[in-house]
Amino acid sequence: MELRALSDIVEIQQLLAAYVFAIDAKDFDALDRVFTPDATFDYSVTGGETGDYAKIKPWLKKALAPFPVTQHLIGLPLIRLNGDTATARTMLFNPMQLGRPEGDHLFFVGATYVDDLVRTPEGWRIARRAEADPWVKDPPANFTPETAA
Repeated sequence: MELRALSDIVEIQQLLAAYVFAIDAKDFDALDRVFTPDATFDYSVTGGETGDYAKIKPWLKKALAPFPVTQHLIGLPLIRLNGDTATARTMLFNPMQLGRPEGDHLFFVGATYVDDLVRTPEGWRIARRAEADPWVKDPPANFTPETAA
């Protein structure tokens, strides 16, 4: 493998890690360094939203507000490079703690992030993200995910 390809793979891995650390820290402005300004999203298979970055960024803040604790654990991504574009499939295991007056509820979500990436002057960025292959263990009763509306 060429040195540039190795460097690209490491940079993409760091980008994917930056996403999960920003989400768990609820540092949503850090996502500006993860996604292109015109990125598109499809989180619908896990009950989430679809749309562009301008819609999804505030939705993420709203949707994650009921969860005082989340831990987005990602596996080693499968990255395919093609010049200045790439694809990545990354498995996710996500323990989530829903805050409720009657007591917190811990449950688990799994999915796969399916990403299209582009090289920009600032480095690699995600241009399209979708979730696939979701599962949930011990979901909270009577909980409806936030919508963008």
